[in-house]
Amino acid sequence: MTEDFIRMRYPTTCYNCGKLVDQEITASSSRSEVVCSNCGATRIFVPRFEEPASPGEFAPVECYDVWDLLSDATCKKCHVTGPHRLIIGCRNFSTHCENCDYTHFFRFDLEYIPDRDGPADTQ
Repeated sequence: MTEDFIRMRYPTTCYNCGKLVDQEITASSSRSEVVCSNCGATRIFVPRFEEPASPGEFAPVECYDVWDLLSDATCKKCHVTGPHRLIIGCRNFSTHCENCDYTHFFRFDLEYIPDRDGPADTQ
């Protein structure tokens, strides 16, 4: 599946540009992303495993503040449209259906920071 079942924005300070701007969050079965709306810094997460889990069952160890967010989405297991908890850190990303406890875990895979001014050696 490549559907985006969660799309949301979260205003916070970007770890790359340091500005308070929206971080664009997208979650699907095949990958999840967090993209800075100002500088384009992108963190991509790939699936690790999926299973029912209780909140707090997996405690993230992170280098940045961990985001604990809620967003409405349709669960791919129980098919109920309702709140999904997103836990996002620098190394992990998870979505959790509040209705059936279905949880999808992702691990950090790739970071992309665009060079908006071009390579330094050409200026």
